[in-house]
Amino acid sequence: MTATHDFTHGGWRPSKDRFLEILDNPLYRTLVDLQDLVTTSTAAFWSARGVKSVHLPITTGSISSPMGLGSDSLPVAVDLFGERTFLADSMQFMLEYGCRLSPNGAWYLMPSFRGEDCDESHLNQFFHSEAEVPGGLDDVITVVDAYMRRLAKDVLERHNDTVGELVGSTDHLNEMVKLDAFPRITFDEAVAHLGSDPAAVRNHAGWRTLTRHGEQRLLAEVSPILWVTHYDHLSVPFYQAYGDDEGRTALNGDLLFGLGEIVGCGERHVDGAQTRAALNHHQVPEADYEWYVRMKQERPMHTSGFGLGVERWLMWVLQQQDIRELQLAPRLNGVTLAP
Repeated sequence: MTATHDFTHGGWRPSKDRFLEILDNPLYRTLVDLQDLVTTSTAAFWSARGVKSVHLPITTGSISSPMGLGSDSLPVAVDLFGERTFLADSMQFMLEYGCRLSPNGAWYLMPSFRGEDCDESHLNQFFHSEAEVPGGLDDVITVVDAYMRRLAKDVLERHNDTVGELVGSTDHLNEMVKLDAFPRITFDEAVAHLGSDPAAVRNHAGWRTLTRHGEQRLLAEVSPILWVTHYDHLSVPFYQAYGDDEGRTALNGDLLFGLGEIVGCGERHVDGAQTRAALNHHQVPEADYEWYVRMKQERPMHTSGFGLGVERWLMWVLQQQDIRELQLAPRLNGVTLAP
């Protein structure tokens, strides 16, 4: 693995010669192969289903992880010729818009930007494979299962020997391909399973979240590939549909494998009234999402969507421990790096 150095305030920093050091490293040659596979296989997967690729900007005025209740990420604000805007943390809202132009759904593969500090499982800039399709939570979970199996199958068909040599085994890929449907439990069931372990579930003011330790326990004790669904609604962004009449749970799911959450998905509110109620519930100003509410009000539609963190998936394929090493050209907030 490429050497790293600690400088400035400490923490992970790439060697200044890293761009030369990795050129003869078989890991990075395979990384390029797998990046190419994600692009070509994803395009083929969606094309076969009539889901259209949409070309979107990397700037947005409507971040999908607003600074309200349940937010787990920081937006990246930029000044663009005197106008304050954001680098996209996700373009899920635009994919919902795309569904109104492409009835079978819309997808993209593009960078996302986050303002919180990077660590072994979080990047400041990463690639997102996202899609929005007609239907509900069960529909999108079925699609994600098929997509994950397709990617794993293509790795085995195209790069089995190379990945096997680097990792020592491709059993994890074969196990995923064999599953017709990935196991599922609800968040409440997960909490009950984890019991009184204080390091597994974090309690907030009115909602709960799983910790990385909690996710790892579920993967070790329940299933190495596992959906956890119906989280506390205040722990997820406002746009996820409600899973019960009281508004306590969300129609969402996280697919856990490898390091933990690698795919997040959810069903959306259908109309403007539902969206307004959720904005108020999450204490997010409606003015920031006026166009989104109007779209829901004037063109109601039942859709669900998901986002795959590509580098997290690559970590799992290559059985690596630090996501920051799975970049050809690292980018760290507040640090100038070349190339």
